[in-house]
Amino acid sequence: MSTDFQQAREALGARLRELRFAAVGGQLTGPQLAQRLGWPHSKIYKLEGGRQTATSADLRAWADAVGQPDTFDELAARLKGFESHIRSWRRQLAAGHRPVQDAWNIEVVRATTILAWEEAVIPGMLQTADYARAVFLRYANLYGTKQDTDEAVRARMRRQEWLYTTGREFHALVWEPALHALICSPSVLASQLDRLGGMIGMDTVRLGIIPLAASLKIPPANGFWVIDERLVIAEDWHAELWLDDADTVSTYLRTWRTLRESAVYGADAQAVITRAQRAVRPR
Repeated sequence: MSTDFQQAREALGARLRELRFAAVGGQLTGPQLAQRLGWPHSKIYKLEGGRQTATSADLRAWADAVGQPDTFDELAARLKGFESHIRSWRRQLAAGHRPVQDAWNIEVVRATTILAWEEAVIPGMLQTADYARAVFLRYANLYGTKQDTDEAVRARMRRQEWLYTTGREFHALVWEPALHALICSPSVLASQLDRLGGMIGMDTVRLGIIPLAASLKIPPANGFWVIDERLVIAEDWHAELWLDDADTVSTYLRTWRTLRESAVYGADAQAVITRAQRAVRPR
């Protein structure tokens, strides 16, 4: 999918180059356009070469600078088209984690079935407030973004109300290393594991744990969620991917079902959680 994103970014860059060549009053060189815009010369060629993603403000300024302001709507539509699927963390988190959680909540509230795979953390729908707070703070520090941690935690906790509605089904797969990862303090992890064990047996939750020693048919790569078999939300270090074409959704469903074959449930899943609890609370 990142290849599709790059191709779309390069196509937008090619269109920007066309507009520079067709500027009102005659073709502009890169340095000439940069001077008009007050930008570094390198930015022109990064945008045209697909090595940097334009902002909406960049596109507005470009259209005006080449004397074709009426092309802005077209350029903005191109940008929206690929950014609706590839949501850069840098841009999303500029306003903090709360807006990201709100976007998730909109999708979750209208869903009836959610499949989740997490290899490194406890799924957000099953997190305690303290565990969620630790995760948000880690990412805010990594990206250097706004720390609206308490608001983000409240938004995530509201989403969990979904689990207590009849007719909903949350199918979660978690790799055992996530139960041991000290992304938070040991005491917070211990409380999180208590909550996780308490979710086993809920009629709206089907929790599978893949033991570290389990035979795996595929590598346990990045986490992802499938919502109502219509939308996949996957995470990478640079962006969150929102994927809704049928072939891609089918691929992720097949991946989830393949991972599920290695999972244990019920008392066996509880035994794996208990093992993690003993590790974090040594006697």
